[in-house]
Amino acid sequence: MKKAYRLFAFLLTLSTVITAQQKEITLEEIWDGTFRQERLQSLQSLNNGTEYVVLNRDRESGNSTIDVYSYKTGEKTNTLVNSANLQEVENFSGFEFSENENKIILATNLESIFRRSTRGIYYVYDVQSKSVQKISEDQIQEPTLSPGNDKVAYVFENNIYIKDLTSGNVTQVTSDGKKNEIINGVTDWVYEEEFSIVRAFDWNKTGNKIAFLKFDESEVPEFSMDIYGQDLYQTQNRFKYPKAGEANSDVSLHLYDVASGETNDVQLAEYEYIPRLQWTNESDVLSVQTLNRHQNNLNLIFINATNREANVILNEVDEAYVDVTDNLTFLDDNSFIWTSEQDGWNHIYHYNRSGKLKNQITEGQWEVTNYYGYDPGSKRIFYQSTENGSINRDVYSIRPNGRSKQRLTEGTGNNSADFSADFTYFINAFTNATTPTQYTLHLAKNGKLVREIEDNAALAQQVEEYGFSPKEFSTINVNGNDLNMWMVRPSDFDETKEYPLFMFQYSGPGSQSVANTFYNTNDYWFQLLANEGYIVVAVDPRGTGLKGADFKKVTQKELGKYEVEDIIQSAKQLGERSYIDADRIGIWGWSYGGFMSSNAILKGNDTFKMAIAVAPVTSWRFYDSIYTERYMTTPQENPSGYDENSPINHVEKLKGAYLLVHGTGDDNVHVQNSMRMIEALVQANKQFDWAIYPDKNHGIYGGNTRLHLYTLMTNFIKENL
Repeated sequence: MKKAYRLFAFLLTLSTVITAQQKEITLEEIWDGTFRQERLQSLQSLNNGTEYVVLNRDRESGNSTIDVYSYKTGEKTNTLVNSANLQEVENFSGFEFSENENKIILATNLESIFRRSTRGIYYVYDVQSKSVQKISEDQIQEPTLSPGNDKVAYVFENNIYIKDLTSGNVTQVTSDGKKNEIINGVTDWVYEEEFSIVRAFDWNKTGNKIAFLKFDESEVPEFSMDIYGQDLYQTQNRFKYPKAGEANSDVSLHLYDVASGETNDVQLAEYEYIPRLQWTNESDVLSVQTLNRHQNNLNLIFINATNREANVILNEVDEAYVDVTDNLTFLDDNSFIWTSEQDGWNHIYHYNRSGKLKNQITEGQWEVTNYYGYDPGSKRIFYQSTENGSINRDVYSIRPNGRSKQRLTEGTGNNSADFSADFTYFINAFTNATTPTQYTLHLAKNGKLVREIEDNAALAQQVEEYGFSPKEFSTINVNGNDLNMWMVRPSDFDETKEYPLFMFQYSGPGSQSVANTFYNTNDYWFQLLANEGYIVVAVDPRGTGLKGADFKKVTQKELGKYEVEDIIQSAKQLGERSYIDADRIGIWGWSYGGFMSSNAILKGNDTFKMAIAVAPVTSWRFYDSIYTERYMTTPQENPSGYDENSPINHVEKLKGAYLLVHGTGDDNVHVQNSMRMIEALVQANKQFDWAIYPDKNHGIYGGNTRLHLYTLMTNFIKENL
């Protein structure tokens, strides 16, 4: 008996020591960089395919360099540019090569405009002569070298200019540009945000023509935001923002002839949007993609630059919407690669130059999630897909005829590739729920490992010291669908006890929150909450992505209905589990997720005890035209779809604790959403908590802002769940 007691005491002591050795994570650690992963710097392959370049900065001297490295060895082989040797350029923060890599555009003094757009001072560096030429004394946008490297086109104050690098002469291509009225060569706010495009001009293959878009936004309603700053009086940011159902920019297509200086309009069939323009491999054939306002009828159009005749080469129609593709690739014979959901899953197709289908290259009940390109040497297409499960990604190659498919990656989780210019090598970034990102170099022809680059072993070791709970992946059958789910339990989980449940989701169309990847910042926060005794769960409801078009598009015209029903039902079913306290279920989300969490605590007021909504849309009437109408059509056509699922119209149902957070400088989801929600709650005499972050944009960050926000949310959860 004494021996048994000693053994018990020893085990108890050992357990206490082990527990004591496990560190407790803090909010400060989450936001001070303690868990920062080592990542590869942004690299760019050289045309030779055996080397790549990286922009390096010396913190002490402030100098910038473009350094050359060997793919095979990882060793530095050369320095192409060093700002220390350039009298005119103190340092630079970005660069772009010409096609033949003889010239490099260097970016300095960059200033952010919106999410993707910037303006700055730019220089052209000649690699052979090592000379530098400033493009303009003004801050300009999107400077782009001509194929012959003798000219550079750019945008300044909404007009397009061309500088001859030999003579130094500058030609003004357009002259009608005016803020908040006419934009030439770059996009308006809504195109930039929703079509992910900023530069709206393109040189043809011989450099004798430029195609460009003109945005007439004079009829677009203007939105304004107060900027509080530090001065005695606030200032105001005013820009054109088309909300759902309101006037969009009138967008037109034009061709500029460099030799004659003549600009001609291109007449297209009826359309609302021109989200893409791209010259084909034939210098006199331009391609554009056009969409109707509902975005369910997409045309790929080829335009003869000589007579400006426009021919529809490909047309796609869908009852819901058609996604714009970024994967249009022209082969030597001007046949082209295209990705589409036309068979119900996103796949790769090959068409001839006339738009006749040659072959569907990939097929199956899985999604192509990234198209990397076509290698004319090996005659193989490289892509990423969910063939190994919707929460995983792998890299494959395949022939254009759909044969000889080869999986190039091995690890189960998320694999993504960065290929060398000639498709000799690819750098694979692999991660899963227990593995920080590992970077390795492989041969593209067979996936064979060449060398290890970075394994983040130090972070893995560091994380192990905290004894985090594993992220458990599963599915939950809700409303007839198997929804992807992960769960994190407290590290001392006891199935005989009951725990409060805290749900995270985003739930926007085509999105994914349940993925087999290592911790992001929120995951560390979820571990902190698990340490506090909460079970944390994420569920991807109907409307999210990577499970086929039918699953994704079921929410059409009813955003906030089916996905909210799934989240509420998921919470109810989880609450039936013996170890979850059904009376203590909370939910949170950001942006679309804030729209969801707001709806959940209102429509599911008998299920959720508390909710947090950060930067939420509270009525789709307040959001932009392109995103909203893609899924909802216009408010004029679908008023019930907009209003019946708007949290503002359900405030009287609030029972639980509700925290509403927004930044006043949010140019994306305007603070108007929260202000209108606040007023509706006040008039319904509903008590709630709210926080406003002055001048912070949709990301609500800067200085101690994120730490403050997550401290606020953590305290709110502890007090109300």
